[in-house]
Order: sequence, then structure tokens, then C-alpha cells
Amino acid sequence: MIPGLKAMIDEGTSRGVEDVLIGMAHRGRLNVLCNVVRKPIEVIFREFMGTAQSDDDAGAGDWSSSGDVKYHLGTSYDRAYPDGRRVQVELLPNPSHLEAVNPLVIGKARARMDMKGDPNGDTVLPVIIHGDAAFAGQGVVYETMQMVNLEAYKTGGTIHVICNNQVGFTCLPEQGRSTMYSSDLGKAFGCPIFHVNADDPEAVVRVFEAAVAWRHEFKTDVIIDLIGYRKYGHNEIDEPTFTQPVMYETIKKHATPLTVYSNKLLGEGSFNQAEIDEVLGSVEGVFQEAFVASETYETPADNWKQ
Repeated sequence: MIPGLKAMIDEGTSRGVEDVLIGMAHRGRLNVLCNVVRKPIEVIFREFMGTAQSDDDAGAGDWSSSGDVKYHLGTSYDRAYPDGRRVQVELLPNPSHLEAVNPLVIGKARARMDMKGDPNGDTVLPVIIHGDAAFAGQGVVYETMQMVNLEAYKTGGTIHVICNNQVGFTCLPEQGRSTMYSSDLGKAFGCPIFHVNADDPEAVVRVFEAAVAWRHEFKTDVIIDLIGYRKYGHNEIDEPTFTQPVMYETIKKHATPLTVYSNKLLGEGSFNQAEIDEVLGSVEGVFQEAFVASETYETPADNWKQ
């Protein structure tokens, strides 16, 4: 998903997008915060160690005492391109209940359009990342999508990304919906639906770019059904082999997307093992350096832009 989101933002800015507003629930959120919205890794480490408190939030207003979790936080980032393009990427705070963030993304996108004098959504791109069971099962998804062409609410189309883990908490697809695909709700609105294998990052990038191109040209919602799997349980105490023993026996034997793609690159001769190891080592080094630096890192002032 991360390469796809980055490609989506790049493709959008090449078509005039200046604001990308993202909403999502918890799964994969730290990855998006770090690698897409560029929240400093040092800050994330400090938040998890409980040392991120600033003078501004001491006492009763301290978010760390609110009972919420760190990966529900939002942030924004201004990205500059060498050719002068700029884009503001925002991940909205998550209101805890999965799809409840949907109308917030659409509402903020429409407000941003109105402020910019952009009636068609040419410069504002809303993106919502869903779970498969939540997309099919929660009414707020339909309630928000059915506003796509209403004069007072339309945004020029939203890109919906379904992170399809083929399981909802402990529920199999056939136990949680009556349709073949979790994305079938999109058929009610005639929007295009792309199904793509999450094990193929190059195909994922192509699909995310195509979704932006469609949305920019035809101003409709677009759905990407990103079909993958959940490696571990729903949370720290869930053991998935209790409820999906056959599926998780297969998952346990299945190579990770990193291994699958590395083997592909090695097989076609694009990279050798030493080059791949160098890339992996550099990434690990970035995280290790950030972890050490987090002990003395000065948390910057809040740069959240409304």
C-alpha cells in the first residue's frame, strides 16, 4: 500500500493536486504516518516510550492521559518537488470507530475546495483507507459515498482503498457479507473497481496511478481492492489459528511481500543479493539511528494545519 500511496500523491501533483487528505483506521497507520506523511520517526518512538510530552500539553490537557492510542493521532506534511510543485499531505486523527472518519475526510476536502475556490476538486484529493469487513458492513460507508454527486457535498470523487485481509476480526467473508467482493458496494454508484494483488508492488503502483487518472478525468469515486492477508492476529492477544486454522496455516508458509519482490528482482537480474542487502541495511540503519536519537530529540511545535 505504501508504494501505491506515494505513487498516487506523485501522480496527483502532476495533475495539479495541492492537498491530499487521508483517512484510515488503525491497521497500518504507523506505516502511513512514518513513510507517507513523514511524521518524524523520533517522535513516534518518544510517544511509545511515553516521553513525548511537551510543555503545551502538560496536566489535564495531556493527550497521553486521554486513554487514546498513539496511532490514532494525525499530522500534516508539506512536500516539495525539485520542479517547484508542492503538496500538503494530511492524515486526519482517527475517531476510533473504524469508518467514522469517512465523512470527516469528505467534509474537510469540500471545505478546502470552497476556501480555494475549486468547485471541481482539481486541487484537492480525498483518500480513504478501509478494511474489507468494515467497508462492506458499516453503514457510514454507504451514507458517505451516496453524497458523491450532491451539489453541496461533492468533492470531485474520493479514492477508496480497501486493505483486504480476507477476514474481519475473526469473521470469514462468507460470514460477514452477502456479496462476492467486499468492494461490491461501489457497483451502486457505477464507479470503477480495481482488484490488485498486494504481493505485486509494481501492479499496486500502476493501479494507484490509474485510480488518480480516472478520478481526475471523470470526477467519480474510485475503489481499489488491495487483496492481501493479515500476518498476525487482530491485536496483541488474538490468536488467529483458533478461528482460521486453515487460512493461517497457509499464511505461515507464505513468503512476505518483501521476499516475493526481492526474489522477482533477483530472478530477472535487476538487482543482485548484495544490492538488496544494502538497501535493507540502510533502512534498518535509519530506524536504529532514529531510536537512539529519540532519547534527546526535541519534539517540534505542532504543525497541524486546519
